[in-house]
Amino acid sequence: MTHTKQQWLQAFTGGFIATLLFHQGVLALFWLAGLVPAAPWNMTPAPPLAIPQVLSLAFWGGVWGLPIWWLIRRWQGARYWVGAVVLGAIGPTLVAMLLVFPMKGLDVNATKVVGGLIVNAAWGLGLAIWMQLNRSRWNSGSR
Repeated sequence: MTHTKQQWLQAFTGGFIATLLFHQGVLALFWLAGLVPAAPWNMTPAPPLAIPQVLSLAFWGGVWGLPIWWLIRRWQGARYWVGAVVLGAIGPTLVAMLLVFPMKGLDVNATKVVGGLIVNAAWGLGLAIWMQLNRSRWNSGSR
């Protein structure tokens, strides 16, 4: 697999895994604290394919990994880390609140926006960690 293809596959994989560990991990903390009614790692089938909701969400986390990685891939140091957290927080939250929630008939309020920013910032951090761990493999030439 070429260096570039490997990076994009890793970006998708990183976004997928970051959803399961970081996004849902922070949601679990919120749920345990009684701050949100929805339990993390929701296995309820999601239409139209009836796959568990958490896997559907993780798929979209993988898709989001691609543009976020495209934006931060050449950044170094604090810019890389802050960029991943900020872009991870803002992009998916804006799309969720402005497109997804209205399509599903869900209300948008300040609590959901702030919660979305926090769980998605954690997702961005998870993506950045995954990509950083894999960066050394690309730079060493091993595939």
